[in-house]
Amino acid sequence: MTESPSASALPQPAKKHARGVLLSWFIGFALLAYALDQLVKLWVTSNMVLGQSIEVIPSVLRWYYITNSGAAFSIGENFTWVFSLISTAVAVAIITQFRKIGSAWWAVAVGMVLGGALGNLTDRLFRPPSFGIGHVVDYISIGNFAIFNLADCAVVGGVILICILTLLGVPFRGGPRHGAAAADSAAAESGTGPGAAGGNG
Repeated sequence: MTESPSASALPQPAKKHARGVLLSWFIGFALLAYALDQLVKLWVTSNMVLGQSIEVIPSVLRWYYITNSGAAFSIGENFTWVFSLISTAVAVAIITQFRKIGSAWWAVAVGMVLGGALGNLTDRLFRPPSFGIGHVVDYISIGNFAIFNLADCAVVGGVILICILTLLGVPFRGGPRHGAAAADSAAAESGTGPGAAGGNG
């Protein structure tokens, strides 16, 4: 029984193409999350007054312009500099570990987390009151829930996708899934799987 070929076993042009596709998904979703968050923040700060609320869907959704010195959902408001360091560390870790990703879905997930982390990190670095302890602009209010922004949504969405991929057994480095999918792949290669009869005829 032979193992399924890994990314390292692919011909060089195929490896470069596969890496390029993963890089496109990763950068694309990171840029999308970052750009959307920053553009909406620009619109909010340019067209609304701090504390202003605009009803979008009555009793469900409204724009509510506030600033937050803490993490997502106003957690830890007295430790802004700590969250600045954490966001920086997360961003650096994701960028340095990207070369190990072998799955498009994982590229999407970590790209979303990176884009969201950079969106809020930009606020902490460059917004008042000063560098590194700037207040994050929040603007989405749903019902009586906390007020948040698109960067928070991207981070939470990326983390949820990571949890789903982990539960489904989709490996971070690519290759066949764990469990039944991996067993089917191994059986097919050994000549005992469902497609073996046709291949041996």
